[in-house]
Formats: sequence, C-alpha cells, structure tokens
Amino acid sequence: MDTAITRYAKGAIAFHWIIAALVLANYALVQIAGNVDKAVKGVYVGPHKAIGITILFLTLLRIIWRLTHARPDVAAGVKPWEAALAKTAHALFYILLISIPLTGWMMSSAASGGGGVGWFGLFEIPGLPFAENRPLAGEIYDFHKIMGQAMFVLIVLHILGALKHQFFDKVPVLAKMGLGDGSRNV
Repeated sequence: MDTAITRYAKGAIAFHWIIAALVLANYALVQIAGNVDKAVKGVYVGPHKAIGITILFLTLLRIIWRLTHARPDVAAGVKPWEAALAKTAHALFYILLISIPLTGWMMSSAASGGGGVGWFGLFEIPGLPFAENRPLAGEIYDFHKIMGQAMFVLIVLHILGALKHQFFDKVPVLAKMGLGDGSRNV
C-alpha cells in the first residue's frame, strides 16, 4: 500500500490561496494608491495596511500549521535541484510574508509616533512603540517597497515553475494545492 502524501491538507490549501489572494489584492491596492491624488490615497492605503496585518497573522498561523501537519512528498519526476530551488523559494515566501507586513507596520508606527493601524474600520491594531520619526519611516518604506517588488518577482517565478512542472514535465504538481485531482498526468 502506498502511504505517500500526494497533496496538502485542506487547511494548508486554504492558507495558501487566501494569503495569495490577499497578497495580490494588496499589490493592486498599492499600485492604485501610487496613481491617485494624495487626497484620496488613504482610501487605498487604509485597506492595504489592514490586509497587510491580516497577511502577517495568517502567515504566523500557516507556519504553526506547517510545523504540526505532514507535507506531501516531492512529486516523482521533480529533479533534486528543482526540489531544492522550490524549498528555497518557499522559505523566501515565508520570510517576505512576515517581513513585508512587519516593515509596513513599523513604517506606519514610525510615521505616526506609535499610532495604531485600523482594521477595516472594525478595530485598531496598536502601533509599535516608535517615536514619530518620518526619516526613519521613509527608510523603512524603501526596504518595504524593495521586498514587495521581490515578492512580485518570486510569485511570477513560482507560477512559472508550477506551470513548467505541470505542462512541460507532465508532473501533476497543481493537484498538491487543490487544482485538479492529480490522478493523471496532463
């Protein structure tokens, strides 16, 4: 009997797709905010901050999930160097999924002197203990932006890698994340 795990558990799949959707929504919000008048920028920046805090929280839960649940085995047909590259990319995702929202929170706190971050108008997440320091907030912003750009590149590479495995190598990796049943090579 084959006991190999071939797909992630439903909780891991839910974390993956919810966080992915939130990251893409946040990227869209910040792109829109960069192209509007300063007077209406807050309409986009407020939800951007709330989504960022949500991503941070969900990522911490996802890490707990990952540490307490089995993962699928590397799919047959994936070369060892590709598996190592995927492992590195996943580690970078976790680093960025924590660092980007954390630096955003730090930036907001430094710009406001420790002011909180509103969470979709429902409540406020307390700010981090920073004295108002706009130059520091600007420096944190630069780092936050660079990490956001790195996240975008990593997402594109991740998608391209999954599509390469699925359609060129005929390894049904998409089924591991709930896309298809994985019972056949496409």
